[in-house]
Amino acid sequence: MSETREAWSPSSWHDLPYGQQPAWPDPGALEQALKQVASMPPLVFAGEARSLQSELAQVAAGNAFLLQAGDCAESFEEFSADNIREKLRVILQMAIILTYSVGVPIVKVGRIAGQFAKPRSASTEQVGDLELPTFRGHIVNDATASEAARIPDPDRLVQAYHQSASTLNLLRAFTKGGFADLSRVHSWTQEFVATSPQGRRYEQLAAEIDRALSFMRACGIETEANSSLAEVDVFTSHEALILGYEEALTRQDSLTGNWFDCSAHMLWVGERTRELDGAHIEFLRGVGNPVGCKVGPSTSADYLLELCATLNPSRIPGRLTLISRMGADLVEDRLRPLLRAVTDAGHPVVWACDPMHGNTYSAPNGRKTRHFDQILREVGGFVRAHRAEGTWPGGIHVELTGEDVTECVGGGDAVSDADLDSRYETMCDPRLNARQSVDMAFRVAELLREFT
Repeated sequence: MSETREAWSPSSWHDLPYGQQPAWPDPGALEQALKQVASMPPLVFAGEARSLQSELAQVAAGNAFLLQAGDCAESFEEFSADNIREKLRVILQMAIILTYSVGVPIVKVGRIAGQFAKPRSASTEQVGDLELPTFRGHIVNDATASEAARIPDPDRLVQAYHQSASTLNLLRAFTKGGFADLSRVHSWTQEFVATSPQGRRYEQLAAEIDRALSFMRACGIETEANSSLAEVDVFTSHEALILGYEEALTRQDSLTGNWFDCSAHMLWVGERTRELDGAHIEFLRGVGNPVGCKVGPSTSADYLLELCATLNPSRIPGRLTLISRMGADLVEDRLRPLLRAVTDAGHPVVWACDPMHGNTYSAPNGRKTRHFDQILREVGGFVRAHRAEGTWPGGIHVELTGEDVTECVGGGDAVSDADLDSRYETMCDPRLNARQSVDMAFRVAELLREFT
């Protein structure tokens, strides 16, 4: 580790090596856009980030479960109240299934209101006969297959801020304004979910919840006046990839004096940018938000212990989430020594499973996809590894949408490779649709029951 790590500021990452940053063509325009973002109000508040950290501390202690879910990459073009509501609906459905079936509180964190940037493996890509700059998400450029569309545009940073603000406004209205009321659990069932096997299973669960609420009212408990039944907290998160944007939204908390990245409640760093002496780790180590790090099959125990010491030197429960993304065939064997090392060293981390990114393959038609059974196999291996080591499988991290897409194969509706072209709408990675997401929640609940 570099000795220069002692002093931290929101800009201390500038002098360290960094990857996955766009080749902005006009430094002056970039500076102006970042100044504009920096002049805007914070998107989230330090107190909200501290509340999330307190809830994640309960996950780290084995008393709660993390559901982190949402789009692979949010879109400027498909931004609407309906899309936000349907995505939230699926997250709430999954949370209800897990809460009722497992019996622990569910900490709900969306990949939403800021998940615009995507890391890429190369700076260019082949689109038909054209070699073009890589599409890096709508915060950077456009997916249209032309040279002009792929030029990084700093004005998109400002647009990302405004769309995030609008999304957060809607999320707060939905989660605090009656949409999330537990008595409306039946109304969360979309038509295409209600007509599926997993949808009917959800309806049965909803009927049981209705009977439980009726029993509580019969006992004199005013369920309508109980805010814990009428409102929920849904926090926001995204990969902290475009560091200039993250720095522009980093503010000093007037209550504690600590710095918080006010672009989201939780930030994470991915496999491509988690170098211990790199800029992304440097930036995240100084903000007060809960932070996460993806952990792939090549991760060593020594690296992981140093990462824990760098990102959470004070060993604050709930501060650090380690997101395993090993692949279904590797997770059990590769994860166990890491669980053992982190536990023996006394680091109070949240362990979550990302079963999506290690199980991607190309279908015969060239579409990038994931099979539902492989996704579930990775979750199963994750749970078995924790069972063997006596640790708590604290959460899942999944890419999903509320739309009836055909991007991942398998699940209750048996989406096949041949079905992929019917509604393949993702800009980057394949997502679970609403039916598959509900099915996933039931399957995960079954895997977790023996722990509670």
